[in-house]
Amino acid sequence: VKNRQPLARMFVRGIGDSPAQDIILDELNVKEIIFTDDVREFTSYTFKPQLKTVGPKYGKQLGAIQKYLAALDGNAAMDELNSAGALKFDADGVAVELTRDDLLIDTAQKEGFSSMEDHGFTVVLDTTLTDELIEEGYVAELISKVQTMRKDAGFEVMDHIKVSISGNDKIAAVLKKFEAPFAEKVLAEEVSYDVQVTTTKEWDINGEKTTIGVEKI
Repeated sequence: VKNRQPLARMFVRGIGDSPAQDIILDELNVKEIIFTDDVREFTSYTFKPQLKTVGPKYGKQLGAIQKYLAALDGNAAMDELNSAGALKFDADGVAVELTRDDLLIDTAQKEGFSSMEDHGFTVVLDTTLTDELIEEGYVAELISKVQTMRKDAGFEVMDHIKVSISGNDKIAAVLKKFEAPFAEKVLAEEVSYDVQVTTTKEWDINGEKTTIGVEKI
């Protein structure tokens, strides 16, 4: 997911409210951050034996251990590991005890979410894109492309311009909904559609071919 594509929310486990949350939201282009003690609704865990430690201790039971770990409820197993310091179970009649050093633990992501855990912190991004978020993503791409064209044309930072959008009715319809904030961002005094201006270029706007024109006023 491009950083210019807005996302609705993110979840953070392992820290309370942060004074830096506005910076986080701005940098990651996310609308809301939720601090929580429980992310099991969005993520789980998978466990595999660490062969270099488990092999010497339970070599003959390795197959049974792998099978047992693969069938675990990931969140319940992580709770047990955190509270007891080890997973204890029977494998082929042998009592097995595996600590964190004996386990390869991966975060299993649920559909629509992307998560990562490190040093006791878990961050989950809600990657579900609503129609409104997709439209905002188109506008962010348009702003980026116009800014690039301004620079390539040698315009000064404070030069006011007029912008034309053509060749794609879908993008034109989206921009009409967000025309005011778009114009403010790119210093456009005028936004027109299917009108010839001095400098034009075709761009790929998140899969939509669109011709953008810019002209200094």
